[in-house]
Amino acid sequence: MNIYEIAKKAGVSIATVSRVLNNSPNVKQETHEKVELVLKEANYTVNDIARSLATSATNTIGVLTSDVRDSYYANAIYTIEYRFQSLGYNVILSNTGGELGRKKTYLNILLQKKVDGIILVGSVFKERFDNSHILKAAQHVPVVMLNGYLEGNNIYSIVCDDAYATFNIVKHLHSKGYKDIVYFYDVESFSGLAKLQGFQKGLEDCFGKFDSPTVYQVESGIKGGYSGIAALESKGKKYTAVVCSDDLIAAGAIKKLREIGKEIPEDVGVTGFNNSLISNCTYPELFTVDNKVGDMACMAVDILYKVLKGEDLSNSYTVKPELIIRASC
Repeated sequence: MNIYEIAKKAGVSIATVSRVLNNSPNVKQETHEKVELVLKEANYTVNDIARSLATSATNTIGVLTSDVRDSYYANAIYTIEYRFQSLGYNVILSNTGGELGRKKTYLNILLQKKVDGIILVGSVFKERFDNSHILKAAQHVPVVMLNGYLEGNNIYSIVCDDAYATFNIVKHLHSKGYKDIVYFYDVESFSGLAKLQGFQKGLEDCFGKFDSPTVYQVESGIKGGYSGIAALESKGKKYTAVVCSDDLIAAGAIKKLREIGKEIPEDVGVTGFNNSLISNCTYPELFTVDNKVGDMACMAVDILYKVLKGEDLSNSYTVKPELIIRASC
C-alpha cells in the first residue's frame, strides 16, 4: 500500500497524509487519528511511507489540454512545462479534443504512467453533469484545474472571474452609448457559461432587462464570428455592438463587418476575450480581456508543487481579469 492508497482509504488527500507523517499542526485531531488508524491497520511505519514516496515518485507531471493549437492553451502549457522543468520535473502533454471519452482515456493513460500530479488546462474539462472521472483520478494524485472549478478532495481550482469581465464589457459599451448589444459564444464550458452570466447581468444592470435573442451560439474561430454577422444581417437584426467570447470570433466578426461596409467602432463596436496575439492584428485593434492565463499557469505549478511537498493549501483560487481598452469600441 502506497501513500495514494493510504489517502484513499482514509478519505483524505495525499497532502494530508504527508502532514500527518510530518506531525504538522495543521491537521484536525479527528483527521489525524483517522489517518493513523489506516497506517496502523496497514502495518506501515513512517519510514515505510518515506520509502514508498521515494520509490513511487516519478518526478513527472501530466498535463491535459483540449487543443494545443489554441494560443490560450499554448501559452499556459509553455509556462507550466518551463517552470516544472526548472523544478526538476518532466511533463507529459496530452491533447484530448473536446470529446468526453478521449478526456477519460488520456486521464487514465496519465495515471498508468504513474505521474505525480495532473493539471487540466482549460474550462472544457469541467463537465456540466458528470465529473466522476476527475474525482476518481484525484483519489490517486492531486489534480489542478486551470480555469475550471470542481469541488472535491485533492482537487485544486484556479479560475478567472470571467463573469466579472463580460459584465464590465457591457458596462463600458453602455457608457460609450451603445444600446443594441449582442453576444457571440461558441462552447458552453465552465468559462463559457460564466461569460454568458456576466453578459446577462450587464444587460440587466444597464438596461433593466435581458433579451435572450441577443445571444447567439456560433462556430468556434474566425468562421464563427464571420457567419454570426452574416446571420444578423440576413435576419435584419438591429445591433450596434458585438461582444465575443474570444478574440478569434471577434476577428471573424470584424472581417465580415468590413466586407459589408460598416465602420468600426462608429457603426458597430466589437470586443473579444483572451488578449491573444490576434487582438493586436485586427484593424482596428481589438478591445479584449486579459484573463491572466500566464498568472494562472504559474499558480497551477506553484500549487501542485507545494501540494506534492505536503503543504496545506486552499482548494480554490480566483484571478481578476483586466479590460484591455483598444480602438474597436
